[in-house]
Amino acid sequence: MLSVPGSGPSFGSGEGVSGGGGSGGGGGDFLTRYRLVSAKLRRRFLRKPNVSEASEQFSQLARELRCQESLPYAAWCHLAVARCAQSLGQASGEAAALGEAARLWLRQEREARLRQGPSGLGLAEHLPAAQSCVAFAARLRLDLGQPALAAGLWLELGEELRAAGEPAQALPALLRAADLLALARLPLEALRCLRDAASCLLLGRDHDGALEVLTRAQSLAQGGAASSSSSAAQLPGAFLEELLHCEVSRVLLLLLLQPPPSKLLPEHARTLEKYSWEALDASPGYVPPELFLLLQSAVMASQEKDAQALQALQKELWPLLSPEQNHILHLVLQEMASPSGHGF
Repeated sequence: MLSVPGSGPSFGSGEGVSGGGGSGGGGGDFLTRYRLVSAKLRRRFLRKPNVSEASEQFSQLARELRCQESLPYAAWCHLAVARCAQSLGQASGEAAALGEAARLWLRQEREARLRQGPSGLGLAEHLPAAQSCVAFAARLRLDLGQPALAAGLWLELGEELRAAGEPAQALPALLRAADLLALARLPLEALRCLRDAASCLLLGRDHDGALEVLTRAQSLAQGGAASSSSSAAQLPGAFLEELLHCEVSRVLLLLLLQPPPSKLLPEHARTLEKYSWEALDASPGYVPPELFLLLQSAVMASQEKDAQALQALQKELWPLLSPEQNHILHLVLQEMASPSGHGF
């Protein structure tokens, strides 16, 4: 069974609670009721415990505690529900209860951050418990042949951490979600996860890592186009939007990183070739014609080290790029003005 970091009510004893009772209090009453329900699960001579009844009572206690905003206590009750489901051989119910416990711990952290403001200590107290619950619940979902539900758990965790300003911690969860969504044959959702993962890497100034993830995303998108009867330019709008974002961001990152020819991967070389002098008459494909011509000019200006031309192009590109892409282009100009040799 899942081992959750920190102290808390042990199954069958009800001693100790981790993390306090949130804003609702009620710890003494919780412990009393928790012990009473747990006592029903102790084995007695020639009598089996009524696990189903105890599970329902733990669920009821969790609902009451949630209404009282005693979120950590409610989470521990859901852990007890998960243990009951495990003893009954109900893997789906166990996974659902673990997922609910993770959500409650994450919500507690979110509300604590709102109370503390920017000077707060950030995610720490309940995060390990939430991560453990997600990992175990996702494993159960995979064992049940439900990769999409497993991906949803990781995605919830990743999005929560990203919103909390913890991109480094969000990254593994988002990448795991993308893997599982691809396994579940949900390429559009997988692409969006990879895009979010790349954003986390950019926030951490890992431009090489962001380029690698976006290249993987574009390969996934192009693979989807190749497996369908349509060309990339005829893909559904949302899918095409993700493909376009990957392409433009990769071009800008390549201008920033300036990898030497000996280290330029074939897929990156092919991308740059589309925007080179030799490809002046190339078809823009799924890239809007105006954006394609401006990117082509930006690649040429970068190759010629023409900072003045690139600055002029920046003004024209600005309304056509996302804020993240505009930031990368700003870094390209910075690098051109003061070369570091490290793409930043």
